Amino acid sequence: MDRINVVEVQMVLGSGDTSWFLAQLKPNSSKIAERNLNQQGFKTFLPMEEQTRQCNGKFVTTLRPLFPGYIFVAFDLTQGLWQAVNSTSGITKLVRFGEKPAAVPLDLVSQLLLRCDDQGKLLPLQSLTPGDQVTLTKGPFANFLAEVEKISPNQRAWVLLDVMGSHTKVSVRLDHLRSA
Repeated sequence: MDRINVVEVQMVLGSGDTSWFLAQLKPNSSKIAERNLNQQGFKTFLPMEEQTRQCNGKFVTTLRPLFPGYIFVAFDLTQGLWQAVNSTSGITKLVRFGEKPAAVPLDLVSQLLLRCDDQGKLLPLQSLTPGDQVTLTKGPFANFLAEVEKISPNQRAWVLLDVMGSHTKVSVRLDHLRSA
């Protein structure tokens, strides 16, 4: 999985007439909606992140949508295609303010695209510095908040966890951290 580059982002973002919008998904329908929208010729973007949960005493890591319940859809608003999005299987409705759907700022979508690989999976932060607040994403401390103490050259970080009132220093892979 390669990181998407600037040229690919420009291709995905489309022409000057195309804007990105948020569509609200029906429960557990992200893949269905994405498939149906793509079959209709819409560009979609569903950023995903790894999430670790405890299930039956084991830690299980799965890919989950970064924005649960929403998918980005690109189209030209002037062509009136947004009604087709609203009637797509898996979609509840487009997010709108007033009569027409509200466009998502292009800069937001492009920055998200640059932070994801070609499959839409969110890549780890590259620029952590000591003192940054982070959330651990995998392992027994998944979803714990921590503070970066030191970055090692071998793609690991030493973080301070607040465990039962005392600070505990833990070594963690950089790709297991997310900005808090």
